[in-house]
Amino acid sequence: MTSEPSSFRFHHPSRLRRSVLTVPAINERALQKVTGLDCDAVIFDLEDSVAEDRKADARHMLLEFLENTDLGHRERIVRINAADTPHFRDDMALVLKALPDTVLLPKVEEPVTVQDMAESLGEHAAADGLRIWAMIETPRGVLNAAAISSSGRTSNSRLDAFVVGLNDLRKATGIPPEPGRTYLVPYLMQVMLAARAYGLDVIDSVSNDFRDLEAFAAECAQGKAMGFDGKMLIHPAQIEAANHHFGPNEAAIAEARLVADTFADPAHAGLNVINIDGRMIERLHAEEATRLLAKVALIDARKDKP
Repeated sequence: MTSEPSSFRFHHPSRLRRSVLTVPAINERALQKVTGLDCDAVIFDLEDSVAEDRKADARHMLLEFLENTDLGHRERIVRINAADTPHFRDDMALVLKALPDTVLLPKVEEPVTVQDMAESLGEHAAADGLRIWAMIETPRGVLNAAAISSSGRTSNSRLDAFVVGLNDLRKATGIPPEPGRTYLVPYLMQVMLAARAYGLDVIDSVSNDFRDLEAFAAECAQGKAMGFDGKMLIHPAQIEAANHHFGPNEAAIAEARLVADTFADPAHAGLNVINIDGRMIERLHAEEATRLLAKVALIDARKDKP
């Protein structure tokens, strides 16, 4: 297989992933509420949030829900149990029957985990649109993030995004859950850089205290500043702040339109650098502006839809 990172490096967004809400697949009440929430994506969890003796019940409940529920714009993601657990085979059977948008792999530490999943989906003739996300939540996962990202961007791969899991990483490293995540920032940036090197989206970790919305908003602002595309959420109360902080603000939108329009002017055809109000703007900034405006179009298209 030949790696093809260059074809993905400046991909335009096809989905919004500002707010990625995780819902235990065993929680019927939470499942039914999803259709009324303004989140961009939903992770239906079969792993950590479901007790060992309830896994089968969770699969049954989730399959019925996915087969009978229109989630509209919301990306449907199923987090399965790892391949070395007794639940993996049944989880995969659910994925192949329900055909969500994405399968989320927990605790990915090696490239082979993503490669094996891609091969399995291909062998079962799963639609090309069924994508793979990888949770990076252990020291080995962080150390191997670049290799996982690179190997996942091959001609037949389905890898689309990383999701950072800090709870397991804190447990493994002994780093306490302090405000500002000071000693975790280097690991967050390492995963983000690995994702960006090969054109992957990257989702920031959960914030465990959903009652402290002020602290959550600060964490969203930090994640946005670090370059993350969105945040994994554990409660609907966190959706509004995530959508706000990980979405483009009015100043950024105005700047993007100015840059895009300037480079689109026939008078500037062939130029790679343009003087805009005393600032030297390069064509790479036009590419960034185009991606941001594509995200704005997705947000605008959703305003009148459920």
